Amino acid sequence: MRERLVAGNWKMHGSLVENKALLDGVVAGLTGLEGVRCAVCVPYPYLFQAQFALQNTSIQWGAQNMSQYEKGAYTGEVSGAMLRDFGCTFVIVGHSERRALFGEDDATVAAKFVAAQKAGLTPILCVGESLAEREQGITQQVVERQIQAVVDQAGLDGFRHCVIAYEPVWAIGTGKTATPEQAQEVHAFIRGLFAPHDAALAQSLVILYGGSVKGSNAAQLFAMPDIDGGLIGGASLNAEEFVTICKAARR
Repeated sequence: MRERLVAGNWKMHGSLVENKALLDGVVAGLTGLEGVRCAVCVPYPYLFQAQFALQNTSIQWGAQNMSQYEKGAYTGEVSGAMLRDFGCTFVIVGHSERRALFGEDDATVAAKFVAAQKAGLTPILCVGESLAEREQGITQQVVERQIQAVVDQAGLDGFRHCVIAYEPVWAIGTGKTATPEQAQEVHAFIRGLFAPHDAALAQSLVILYGGSVKGSNAAQLFAMPDIDGGLIGGASLNAEEFVTICKAARR
């Protein structure tokens, strides 16, 4: 049976004061929860705060991005080894905002995926289509292209130690959510990409849904057979909402 995972993506939000209240609320709400793995991916400056607050709990933490380079003259970049220094388990790579706003192409995302694993991190690989691409009927082609770019650099074996997050771009931060059936269709397609090559890998692959997941719709989404949890944006900034979502993901 595949594990369940709910990971919060705080994006560029937070302050020391706000974070303390949020982390305290998440810890209190998730203490003793079994049947689901929970994590938060926080801005770089708050990694130490997250580590301090969560190190003696079952909640894990990670970052929202990283460099594809190990070290060097890359002003402003953060390496995987630096993230490991702060106890990170996860790092998000290829989020649609990184692709759309900061010009990260498929090859760059794949390089970050490989670098994350080399540093001992578990990459959360984000894939998904824009509204225009969905309306053109090319969702599957877009998702397959994004995954194939990673296969080309990491091989199939790279997917034994990763998480995939399907995030329809049109549902991120818009309040729109793919229906459980729409999300399930793409999740099943993703799993099906791996099945002809390695059926065991396909069945064990953890695939999250991301895109305006809330406490009110989480249970319906997570009830789908190929949805293994969620990558949660705005709702992860509210402790009560995030806890509700995590509880909805329990098997």
